[in-house]
Amino acid sequence: MAKLFGREYTRKELMERVGSVDQVGGARLIRLADGNEDNARAVLFRTGTGMSFIANADRGLDIVAAEWRGASLCWRSHTGDVGSSRFESLGLGWLRSFFGGLVMTCGSTYAGSPVEDPDTIEGGPLVQLKEGKLEWQPTGSLGLHGRFSHTPVKNLYVDGAWEGDDYVFWAQGKVREAMVFGPNMVVDRRVSARLGENRLWLHDVVTNEGWEPQEHMYLYHINLGFPVVDGGGEYIFPASESKPRTPIAAEHFDTWTQFPDPIPHEEEWVYYHRCRSMDDGTVYVAFINRSFDGGRGLGVYIKYNLRQFPELVQWKLPAQGHYVTGIEPSTNLVDGRVKERNEGRLTVLEPQESREYQVEIGVLTSADEIDDMVARIRAL
Repeated sequence: MAKLFGREYTRKELMERVGSVDQVGGARLIRLADGNEDNARAVLFRTGTGMSFIANADRGLDIVAAEWRGASLCWRSHTGDVGSSRFESLGLGWLRSFFGGLVMTCGSTYAGSPVEDPDTIEGGPLVQLKEGKLEWQPTGSLGLHGRFSHTPVKNLYVDGAWEGDDYVFWAQGKVREAMVFGPNMVVDRRVSARLGENRLWLHDVVTNEGWEPQEHMYLYHINLGFPVVDGGGEYIFPASESKPRTPIAAEHFDTWTQFPDPIPHEEEWVYYHRCRSMDDGTVYVAFINRSFDGGRGLGVYIKYNLRQFPELVQWKLPAQGHYVTGIEPSTNLVDGRVKERNEGRLTVLEPQESREYQVEIGVLTSADEIDDMVARIRAL
């Protein structure tokens, strides 16, 4: 049943009181229409609890904004929403259209740092004529974090339906990363929520529809921001192994579980974690701010499966204006595809093979909910 305004309603009880279910919540197709948003298709979700979020269908149905009762759950960068046609694929060009948002997906053929990969054909001109024959001319360049989030969804389907006394609503479609003589990867994506709840689900099925083995990397870049993120905020991870990625991160390693007040001119700190899980691979992690709203507390939890995402990347950036943390379930570390290949962590999808990924993201709206989640995580 939907819990709304302090009580639970059956389907019959609720529909007796409204003309349409969208009076209290649901998913609705909208357009972003200003500046470099490029009139993008987007889907507005409202759960009826004060939780709302926007999934941008021209950016792979990534979640570009989210809030609970007027409090942003995510960091929004100063680029704002940028249309997929403005993607700059090489080097750090990805950052020119990094909106932040609650979820930005990295992959599906590469993710992490830009690298020189001598065998890649994904970065630029592919062939040249030599003695009347075409020859491969790989550029050797892969940019930051891949192409997924700069690819529009096809076959977009936005709807909702009653499942007994639960009203579920969704947006779904296909994201294809493809090129002639290159990858042919398809992601079937579904973003969904349930009326009366403070959580959402992201479910992806990634398939290599090509006829050659394809290297595959996948990461959910989940970006939390003020007011969830503030000085004194805490990370609650069931970490069994943790390590800094860089020397500057190592300098702050003893405080990786804490988030500071803004620091002028600070650089990013990145840490790698291996987490404990339930027997079925389920992992919970959270970021909490106990001082929010005079001690009421506010937090965000993430539920995922260790068998899908063996790595957890923690991105801490407490700089002025770039006041954000990323909690990032991943198939790999983020030092680039070449290193992942050389160190044996790179996934390869065989022709027509699929992999499934899913994540649940929820809001912790009180001190009691925070305490319950902390106890759950510490029991892992």
